[in-house]
Amino acid sequence: MISAKNLSEEQVTAIRQWAEDGSQLADIQKRLKGQFGLNVTYMDTRFVVLDLGIDIEAEGSEEDEEPPAEPVEAEAQVAEAEPEAEKEVEILDPAAEGGESAGSVQVSADEVPRPGAIVSGSVTFSDGEKAIWMIDEYGRPGLDPETPGYQPTDADLTEFEKYLRALLEG
Repeated sequence: MISAKNLSEEQVTAIRQWAEDGSQLADIQKRLKGQFGLNVTYMDTRFVVLDLGIDIEAEGSEEDEEPPAEPVEAEAQVAEAEPEAEKEVEILDPAAEGGESAGSVQVSADEVPRPGAIVSGSVTFSDGEKAIWMIDEYGRPGLDPETPGYQPTDADLTEFEKYLRALLEG
């Protein structure tokens, strides 16, 4: 392994000049081998450049860079990746008599869980607000409401928890 301390003043000056001329790390690595007989790895070259405080310009100019994708396109890609088929979860409220389904919270589960989730789906609370829910591989629940900052009522959360418990217990 080579470090900046092991280089001569001539080698340091050459590296600085190559960087100013626009050489990339791979070019500097090749030149160190060709001109000075130093057999260094790419990573060693990177460390030497960092130790010397040299900034390497990224390949291509800013004009050549592709503009970032529009957020709408990214959302469309995510929507395509999300499962289309959801199954409605018919869960009876144990407190309800005569087999009536529990009132105001409607829960559905995705047939194919969303990325990063063991199980996921959607929920509509009694006030009509909708959210995506998921449980990750560590058993942590997550709720992503459509309206930022939305907080369901305690009664809705309790009902939602009953649905999830029944769903997970199968």
